[in-house]
Order: sequence, then structure tokens, then C-alpha cells
Amino acid sequence: MRKLFLLFSFFSFFWACVLPVNAAIEVYQFDNDSQQERFNNLSDQLRCPMCLNSNLSGSDAPIAADLRAEIYEQILDGRSNEQIIDFMTQRYGDFINYRPPLNSGTFVLWFGPLILLLAGLLIIWRMGKNSQKLTPSELTVAEQQKLNDILASKK
Repeated sequence: MRKLFLLFSFFSFFWACVLPVNAAIEVYQFDNDSQQERFNNLSDQLRCPMCLNSNLSGSDAPIAADLRAEIYEQILDGRSNEQIIDFMTQRYGDFINYRPPLNSGTFVLWFGPLILLLAGLLIIWRMGKNSQKLTPSELTVAEQQKLNDILASKK
């Protein structure tokens, strides 16, 4: 009886763990292969607004599913890739693009790392230049005599 209970418990636990994994897979019907390819390219090119570093095709977030459905509808409506990207950018800002355009709002995003790298190299170069100036120099005869007097008075 105990073995039967353990077996039942194991299978119950197994099904409880496996069943939630069966997530709904979205299936979109396109008129031709070029629409399917455009859909795949756009969902790979656009970022999920909820997930920080995942594209729409790789995200399970509900908003990503909504945006994939929006892309699907706009492709069927005959909109171009540029129109779809412009729509998404107007709605979610430049963040939705993996490759945001170069403008005043994204200047720091594009050139910030380069500016920080150059600033770091400049600081390292200045520190190296200043350390070369600190080389010890020879003492004059008067300074050597004064040092000897101080050391003799300490004994």
C-alpha cells in the first residue's frame, strides 16, 4: 500500500510540474513566405519593453505577445517594415529598437562608452606622467649636512 501511495505521489508531482510548461504557442497564418520572413525579422529586431534584454520573439511576457499580434496585423494590413518600426517607436520610444537611431536623445547611448574609455585613458596617462616627475633627486651638500645633523641628534 505504501508503494502504491509513493508511486501515486510521484506521478502527481510529475504532472503538476510538467503541465504548466505547456505554454500556448502562437501560430500566425500568412499569405506568403515573405510576410512570414518579415514578421520573424521584425520580432527579432524589436525589444520587449518589459524584458530588459530580450527581443519580441524570445520573450514570454504578455506585452511581447501583444506586440507580436500587432506586428502580425500590421503586416496583413500591408504596412512596410519602416511604418511598423515607426509605429512601435512612437508608442514605446527608441528603447524598443535594438539599434536605436543616432539623434540628440541617443547621443550618450552611442558615444557614452567611447567618451568614458577616452577619459579613463587620459586619467591613466596623466597619472603615469605625474609619477615620472617624482623621481628622487640628489641632495645638495648643505641638505646632506642638515640630514646628517638631524640623524646624529636622534641617537
